[in-house]
Amino acid sequence: MESIAKDDKGNELEPEKHSRESSSNGCTIVYVLGGPGSGKSTQCSKIVRHFGFCHLSVGDLLQAEVDSGSDNGKMIQDLKKEGKLVPSDIVVKVLEKAMQGSKNNKFLIDGFPRSQENLDAAQQILKIDPVFVLFFDCSEEEMIKRLLNRNQGRVDDNIESIKKRLKVYFESTLPIINYYSSKGKIRKINAERPIEEVFGAVKDVFSKLKEASMESKSSTN
Repeated sequence: MESIAKDDKGNELEPEKHSRESSSNGCTIVYVLGGPGSGKSTQCSKIVRHFGFCHLSVGDLLQAEVDSGSDNGKMIQDLKKEGKLVPSDIVVKVLEKAMQGSKNNKFLIDGFPRSQENLDAAQQILKIDPVFVLFFDCSEEEMIKRLLNRNQGRVDDNIESIKKRLKVYFESTLPIINYYSSKGKIRKINAERPIEEVFGAVKDVFSKLKEASMESKSSTN
């Protein structure tokens, strides 16, 4: 009997072929999306420990490029100050390099795709097809509060840059979330709860993926 996937609120989601949807080289890909301050990175670190994925944070990869002092890094820093998105060709290059340098074949791609241009690049260049998209749903007020309180010294952690980032998120990334929702691929998580409660919902999602993968392997043997 086919199981019906649900989000953390119990809403039914369209069935999907979890274990057979992947990138062209056989990798298992999960996109992780949500607004700035929604807690994506915190939850990704827990997923890595519990489920053995490689966490690729696009934001961290781009920040590493900034820290390198390269010409691309300087351009990325200027864009971050303005709250603007980094060109997709640069994002794809740093992401592809990180994936090729990993010995893992299960990837959490955090903060990507953030725009239609990102999505097109992933599909056409990287040929990535995620098994699902983990979406951390958080209110604008809560995200602003978290970003102002985290005090990490980032160039974009001031109220002006935060508001610009949120504007870009709502205009560019929410349509991507809606696109994957129409395909039944969104796994929506209420991210305003305590960290462990959020992870409880996340574990349910990944446990279903693991079960589906095991069932697929047994059926092919």
